[in-house]
Amino acid sequence: MPEQNPLPFPEPGPGRDPAATPAQTPAPEPGTGPGDADPALAVAVPQRGPGPRHAPDRRPLWARLLGRLVAPWLDLKLEPEAIPLPASDDPRQICYVLEDYGLSNALILDKACRQAGLPSPLVPLPGDPLGRKRAYLALSRRNTSALLPEQRQGARTHSDSLARLLQAHRDDPARDVLLVPVSIFVGRAPERHSGWFSVLFSENWAIVGRFRRLLALLLNGRDTLVRFAEPVSLRETVDEGLPPERTVRKLQRVLRAHFRRIRAAVIGPDLSTRRLLVDKVLAAPTVREAIADQARRDSTSAAEAWKKAHAYAWEIAADYSHPVVRSASFILTPIWNRIYRGVLVHHLDRLKEAAPGHEVVYVPCHRSHMDYLLLSYLLYERGIVPPHIAAGINLNLPVVGTILRKGGAFFMRRSFRGNPLYSAVFTEYVAQLVSGGFSLEYFIEGGRSRTGRLLQPKGGMIAMTVRAFLRQPTRPVLFQPVYIGYEKLMEGNSYLDELSGKPKQKESIWQLLWGIPKVLRSNYGQVVVNFGEPIKLDHVLARHAPDWDGRPVPEDEKPGWLADTVDALAQKIQVHVNCAADVNPINLLALALLSTPKHAMGERDLLAQIALSKTLLEEIPYSDRCTVTPHSPAEIIAHGEEIGVLERIPHPLGDVLRVDDEKAVLLSYFRNNVVHLFTASSWIACCFQHNRRMSRRTLVRLGRTVYPFLQAELFLPWTEDEFAERIERNAEVFVRAGLLQEINDDDGGILQRNQGQSDEVFRLRAIGHTLQQAFERYYIAISVLVKNGPGTLGAAELETLCQLAAQRLSLLYAPAAPEFFDKALFRGFIQKLREMKLVWPDQNSKLLFDERLDLWAKDAKMILGRELRHTIERVSPEAARTEPPAEPAD
Repeated sequence: MPEQNPLPFPEPGPGRDPAATPAQTPAPEPGTGPGDADPALAVAVPQRGPGPRHAPDRRPLWARLLGRLVAPWLDLKLEPEAIPLPASDDPRQICYVLEDYGLSNALILDKACRQAGLPSPLVPLPGDPLGRKRAYLALSRRNTSALLPEQRQGARTHSDSLARLLQAHRDDPARDVLLVPVSIFVGRAPERHSGWFSVLFSENWAIVGRFRRLLALLLNGRDTLVRFAEPVSLRETVDEGLPPERTVRKLQRVLRAHFRRIRAAVIGPDLSTRRLLVDKVLAAPTVREAIADQARRDSTSAAEAWKKAHAYAWEIAADYSHPVVRSASFILTPIWNRIYRGVLVHHLDRLKEAAPGHEVVYVPCHRSHMDYLLLSYLLYERGIVPPHIAAGINLNLPVVGTILRKGGAFFMRRSFRGNPLYSAVFTEYVAQLVSGGFSLEYFIEGGRSRTGRLLQPKGGMIAMTVRAFLRQPTRPVLFQPVYIGYEKLMEGNSYLDELSGKPKQKESIWQLLWGIPKVLRSNYGQVVVNFGEPIKLDHVLARHAPDWDGRPVPEDEKPGWLADTVDALAQKIQVHVNCAADVNPINLLALALLSTPKHAMGERDLLAQIALSKTLLEEIPYSDRCTVTPHSPAEIIAHGEEIGVLERIPHPLGDVLRVDDEKAVLLSYFRNNVVHLFTASSWIACCFQHNRRMSRRTLVRLGRTVYPFLQAELFLPWTEDEFAERIERNAEVFVRAGLLQEINDDDGGILQRNQGQSDEVFRLRAIGHTLQQAFERYYIAISVLVKNGPGTLGAAELETLCQLAAQRLSLLYAPAAPEFFDKALFRGFIQKLREMKLVWPDQNSKLLFDERLDLWAKDAKMILGRELRHTIERVSPEAARTEPPAEPAD
């Protein structure tokens, strides 16, 4: 499967694994602060010189025999390439430290040391201070019973071998042993041809018994990773002068934190802690208060309310399973290669540069159910631990829900309204994920876009994330916008039904199973995943919450700036998603063909229109994250025919390319993916639909007037001045392309188009079509307001009447795209009118306005033709008025 950016994250290098995800590295245990951390566990890698540090005693016979026995099943990869040990003339001895005891670990360590030219761990140190005839120790034994809290209470809290080694340094001031931490991972990354059992027995966080470890060696031993770390000087540790028990506890705590960090970097953080995480959620003060309130409301016992909260938490929580994720990656690889022509990835390296030290929150656009699988798969394949994904409860289907949950999905209900206990449990669960260093993924649009445009964001999940950070502002948060672009949607037919007015069908397991064969037989073209510019929460807070001093904000405190900060952050995320858009061949075909009444073009005209669109995108780039297909116009047309989007009709005067009416509705989806990229050029073209001449000054002035509404609807990134500059630059491209001519005069220049129906006029009209219907919607809203008068309509009433007028206009005249009568777009326009004080509510929440609205409507006459304006005014409805009751007769 081809990719644009195959670089892993972070970049491989000495002391760092390609799978490391800094934003997800667990923090050290409480109490392990900067003062406790030993600098010897840093990642710096000095060169090692050869030379033994032990007496040349031979290894035990059992070790040599067992080593030969397991050798065919072991193939070790050592990291880093230059083992970080002192030079050969350093007289200090070496003792290795492992995370767990075990015969297999001892044999692997011995082979790794011999492979690297290091002293054997199975030959004791001089004087044998460990008392075990070996030169290694471990922090714990691989005993599954140690997982149970009730069986851990009486267990030792430190390693006896480590304590004896430290005591030997106190007894002998000349002794100085270097403690070298070594991490061992068996089957971290099975190959693609590995069998199913190899995946199940690959390395994870679970503590397993001897039999499972043996199977892991037999199946995955040839994929064993051994990671050496910087040595720790025990002489320096003892010379700190701490009491013996405190010294051993501190050193063991630092070593455990080191092993956890390495394990998290290699196989990801311990995500399989559903039960423990649920316990933390239910123990949180806010959840305990919500449980008590629920018991009072229901007049039940606290135990019953606790059971309800526990059921909510269990319903929500993910149950991450590394073997399941590995298995899913093997299953998905042939599926992607079968149904897609490839998945291209852009700008992943920039995420790699920005992410270290941050909690990463992925915020992609939501176009398809495949978004969940695709993004997690791509991250995992490039060595990044998959995020925890917020999924709708409608996806918690039998079998499917379990697989998604084990892949990191946690489920949320569509609404929390009227259920404060559920709200408290879910909010606390998200807070635990954020404080635990787990990366997150959620869709701030709330659901899949049915029109192809970005939807207005919902701030619920963002607010929870921000509140969780403010509660414990220790690890900075980075929001990563992601644009996912498709050439063909799996849900295309269901979207078509919904856009035609049919109710949304509820997902079912049978619907999914019946759809699999059809999906596997289809060609869905290419997918592009673009990583947008990351947004650091610290920077957003610095701008919108300058009074915040960086201290924790209690859960029950709601700062006045919080709502505005969340809204600003949500809007900024959508702007950055749009800035990372990809323009694929289907987008360009949709832009051209949907601009004609019959959705058809001659081949020569279609080639010219596609070339014009590409010229505008290349000469005036939308952003440095935006990507455009490299294919030529002819290749784009051939691709459209190949995946069944275009129909070619041969004709002696030249072939005609068209799409039928049903496909045209679906094609509007792909046009809407990129309509924002052509805002400035479409604006110019719209101005010349019904005007042959217009001065540059008027063109820019009207553009400034309409820009706030376009910016709110399309999530545009520019200021009014920047938009005015883009209008000027696009006008220059139009002049060079011959679509407009320039006549110089004292008014700063006059632009004019050709007369009649020339090819240039045809191409200009096609470019303007993408924005024309937006201005028609705006004029409908103004017309309905003016027709009903001030103080007559509320905002909700106005939305409904606008939608009815748009639907009627589409039925009586030329059919419009589905979003033309989308109530949400009218709602956004009305909200912007209120923000700009062009309308305002009276004491009865009815909208008032003054003569400024008439001036705005007057400017609209420059864009809309007279016939269209009169038609809109004619179909604009009046609100039903309730007549006052008649006075009774005397």
